[in-house]
Amino acid sequence: MTDFGPKEILSRVRVRTGSLAAVAVVLLATPNWISIIVGAFISVLGLAVRTWASGHLRKEKKLAVSGPYRYSRNPLYLGNFILGAGIAAGSRSWWILGLFIVYFAVFYPLIICQEREQMRELFPEQYEEYGKKVPLFFPLPRRRNHASREKFSWALCKQNKEYRALIATVALWLALAGKVLLLNR
Repeated sequence: MTDFGPKEILSRVRVRTGSLAAVAVVLLATPNWISIIVGAFISVLGLAVRTWASGHLRKEKKLAVSGPYRYSRNPLYLGNFILGAGIAAGSRSWWILGLFIVYFAVFYPLIICQEREQMRELFPEQYEEYGKKVPLFFPLPRRRNHASREKFSWALCKQNKEYRALIATVALWLALAGKVLLLNR
C-alpha cells in the first residue's frame, strides 16, 4: 500500500471536492444568456492565464520565472481564481459564489504554502531571491521579475495536461447553457 503525504491527500481532496462543486454549480445555478456570456468571457481569461503559465512550467526540474511567473509565483492558481470567478458570475447564484469563496479560502492557501516550501527545498537560493522580487499571488503594478525571457511552449502545455482544464471548463459551460435552454422552454 502506498503512503500518501499531506500534499497528495490535500490534492486528492481538492480535486474530489472540485468535482462535487462542479455538480453543485450545475444544480444550483440560475444562469441566463447574459450571465453565460459574461461568465464565459471571464473564464476564458482565467484559462488564458493558466495556459500561459503551463507553457512556462517545468515541474520540479527548473524554477519557473518566465512568462506569468514574472508577475506572480502562482499564476496557475491565479488563473483558477479568475476561472472560478467567471463560473460564479455565470451561475448567477449566491450559493455558488459562497461555495467558490469557501473552496478557494480552504484549499489554496494550504496548497500555495506547501508548494512554496517544496520550491524552497528544490531551489533554495534561487527561490529566495525570486520570492523577494515576485508577489506570491496577486501581481502588483510595475513589479515584475526580469530574470528570464524563456519562450512559451505548447509542448509544455501538453506535457502539463493543461487541456484537461479546457475540457472541464467547456463541459461546465455547455451544461450551464443547456440549463438556460431547459429553463426557457
